[in-house]
Amino acid sequence: MHNNIKCIYTKMPTRLTILIILLLQLLCSSTINTEVTKYPNNFKLPDLPYEHLKRYLNTFTELKAYCQQSANHCQLPENVSLSVVDGRSTACWGHEVGCSATDRFQTPICPGDHTGWVRSKSAQVETFYYQTDFGYIKQQIEELSVMCEPKYFTDSSLECTKYLRFCRGRNLMFDFRDLIHRKEMIRYNMDVLRLGQLVGHCSLNRTRLKVEMDHMSALQSWAPELRNFDELPMPLLTGDNCDMTVNTPTFIMKIDSTFNMYHHFCDFFNLYVSLFVNQTHTSAFVTNTQIIIWETYPYESPFAETFKAFTKKPVWTLNDIKGKRVCFRNVVLPLLPRMIFGLFYNTPIIQGCQNSGLFRAFSEFVLHRLQIPFQPPLKRKKVRITFLSRLTTYRQVLNEADLLEELRGDEDYVVRRVSFERAIGFKDQLAITRNTDVLIGMHGAGLTHLLFLPNWATIFELHNCEDPNCYKDLARLRGVNYITWQDRELAYPQDEGHHPQGGAHAKFTNYSFDRTEFARLVALAAKHVRSHPEYQKYQETVPDDVSMDKDEL
Repeated sequence: MHNNIKCIYTKMPTRLTILIILLLQLLCSSTINTEVTKYPNNFKLPDLPYEHLKRYLNTFTELKAYCQQSANHCQLPENVSLSVVDGRSTACWGHEVGCSATDRFQTPICPGDHTGWVRSKSAQVETFYYQTDFGYIKQQIEELSVMCEPKYFTDSSLECTKYLRFCRGRNLMFDFRDLIHRKEMIRYNMDVLRLGQLVGHCSLNRTRLKVEMDHMSALQSWAPELRNFDELPMPLLTGDNCDMTVNTPTFIMKIDSTFNMYHHFCDFFNLYVSLFVNQTHTSAFVTNTQIIIWETYPYESPFAETFKAFTKKPVWTLNDIKGKRVCFRNVVLPLLPRMIFGLFYNTPIIQGCQNSGLFRAFSEFVLHRLQIPFQPPLKRKKVRITFLSRLTTYRQVLNEADLLEELRGDEDYVVRRVSFERAIGFKDQLAITRNTDVLIGMHGAGLTHLLFLPNWATIFELHNCEDPNCYKDLARLRGVNYITWQDRELAYPQDEGHHPQGGAHAKFTNYSFDRTEFARLVALAAKHVRSHPEYQKYQETVPDDVSMDKDEL
């Protein structure tokens, strides 16, 4: 029927352009699909955990139907059975239109009182879901609006969420020629671009763009960069506009502190969330992507291996592209680490709730992509305890040896002392965390490892140093049990603490702890682990005890 239709797009009034393009695209797509296969033979599905892959296929139903036609059509990741393709599950993530509460990845748990913000238990659950879970992604998708509208099908485009927290564009040009003359290093700068150094051939809605610039800050929005957006009078990919063209889908990231696990994982988490906001194509979770860090400092981090969960390519910085006009076929400006009311850092969380499916999915995604080994719990309910030892100037446990001796005297515990500040690779650190039942440590960024604990685990923040909500809230988001020291009379600071800028401060001293009270709190942590339904299931299936290396690391 459509064999004689030519896929040519002519210039039309702006309001009609998109509708005409979509109609012609549908007709042309129908023509192509009658003659060739839509997906290549033995299409390689993305490497995702089983429950994630199931939802991915339910998102792209045409791909799922294609894979169901023959086992040879789609190449499954290792250790994934064909049932993930053949199954008729209605499982979804939670941000999709029509995804029911019973089908979504996980439902929050809200055993606490619904006081303060809401008037009902159901409102409490929904508030938590939209603050911290896939409901947050749903809101971001609903907020997407076109900032620069294409005039032709192959033109530039730009769309963003509210306050320019997330944006994506096609056929855009960034002019980095000035950077080659800048002597200062760039990090958290808001003047990387000048007006006209970010352009596209599209119809720019300047009023709409200006309205969304309230969050003008380096790590809160893309307003500092997008205020310089301008229209190009001619198609971008013609003539000599580009010194360099990047065809690989690209994520440009403005990142937080790279040597602090808590802050750097704000970056990784928001990059993961951005994959869902941008999930419009089957390539949403592939690793054939380019990541560019928006600074000229060489990228260095003890957590750099985490990027391998997102890309198989080396990470670039602005040093790799400065001095050039760079054109990107597909570019994403992902969610940022310090957004107002954003996710992870300073996330407002309604009281009485826990268990964000989005945080659990992130944990499973990273552990799976980095191939971190999993060891089931030990038989006879022997609890695996990992004690994080600090080698820093402050927040050391002065009687650490006594506390560890107390734990090792209990035959129901298997105890390991580790220091992640020594030369332990990050993947090896994750292998320890993933196979820990109780993680104990002083207040500090190392407690961010709680993201990768098993679902049944307890995080014991030995002392919160008068910062009570940071890791307590992160534990609630991840859905693991949290406890901390309660009786101040039984915790003994070395002195009042001396903040570098003057004054007493609980974070800038060292501590000793009452041995008996410490043992009591650890027993409470272990009790939670043993009573957790997932932990109990393993007690029925795991083999005899597997020895756990107790040597110090």
